[in-house]
Amino acid sequence: MWKAAISTFVQGQSRAHKNKSLIAVAAMLAATGCSKSEAPKPGPPEVGYVVIKTEPVALPVTLAGRTAAFEMSEVRPQVSGVIQARLFTEGSIVRAGQTLYQIDPSVYRASAAVAKANLASAEAARTTAAIKAQRLQPLAKMEAVSQQDYSDATAAARQAAASVAQTRAQLDAAQINLRFTRVPAPISGRIGRSLVTTGGLVTLNQTDPLTTIQRLDPIYVDIQQSSADLLALRQSLAKGGVSASSTSVQLTLEDGSTYAASGTLQFAEAMVDPNTGSVTLRARFPNPQGLLLPGMYVRATLSQATMPSAMLVPQVGVSRDGQGRATVMVLGPGDKALRRTISTDRTVGDKWLVTAGLKPGDKVIVEGLGKLRPNTVVKPVPAGSKPAPASKSAAKG
Repeated sequence: MWKAAISTFVQGQSRAHKNKSLIAVAAMLAATGCSKSEAPKPGPPEVGYVVIKTEPVALPVTLAGRTAAFEMSEVRPQVSGVIQARLFTEGSIVRAGQTLYQIDPSVYRASAAVAKANLASAEAARTTAAIKAQRLQPLAKMEAVSQQDYSDATAAARQAAASVAQTRAQLDAAQINLRFTRVPAPISGRIGRSLVTTGGLVTLNQTDPLTTIQRLDPIYVDIQQSSADLLALRQSLAKGGVSASSTSVQLTLEDGSTYAASGTLQFAEAMVDPNTGSVTLRARFPNPQGLLLPGMYVRATLSQATMPSAMLVPQVGVSRDGQGRATVMVLGPGDKALRRTISTDRTVGDKWLVTAGLKPGDKVIVEGLGKLRPNTVVKPVPAGSKPAPASKSAAKG
């Protein structure tokens, strides 16, 4: 009797538990069905595109180069002697004509004085000879003196005049040597260290300079370009595929920074260095702050040619296939994304220069490429557009 009662009680509890479980499962299914019915169907992925067009594009090239002084002068003495004084500060800016060294002038001052005295003596002799010739002239006409005596007197007067001219030239030379005892700066610029001290002996035409002066504003940059590249450029210009560009040059310094001022290409040498196979191009840069010093290694970026009808594609829109070929995704009929193989020549800034595979008016996808597959229908918008707001689903239940 007790066993029957307990069995009946257990069966009742099991049925109640099963009913509760069924009710919970039914509620979950109802909720799931409600949310599925209300979830919107995903639309085509939104992608950004750019329209390909032709435009004139300068073709930049980056070459190595070194800076060189605009002017440089090695200061040497014009006369021999002992240095009495150095009249400049090493490393300072000097002006043309400024006295740099004083050589002992005593010997040259004495030579000038001797030449001046010789000139006075010659002038006195000239005066005497001229007066004698003038006195003999009427006597020779009267035949009071012989013509020979008159001719000798006239020749002596001329010889005395020539001696005056000779001694005057000697005086000028002596005064020039005296002036050379003050060694001037031949050009304006920054002067280097002195290679001779006070009391040092210097000689005429010595090989070692006393010091060096360099003019650094403006400054030159000598750029090296291979003769093969220069030849290819000239052939392209001759064929008309490209046109000559501007002569502006930009510099990148040794630390990777960009020099603020731009320079101007001056000329290209008319010979090839047989040791390096390169041609030197010279550019001129302003250098008011003296940041550029002679001998610095720099990289120069310049445009030697311009392509009149070039097509550029942003680098973010170009990828490589398994064979290394450049490919892009373009919009095809029905807004389908189609993969296309292109040919690229070089980078121009953040874009690729395309030489084949595209034509003006093509729409190249540059945004939303992460999960895009070929032949996928997409929602195209111009690149850089604001993304469409996400739709809100109102769940019921």
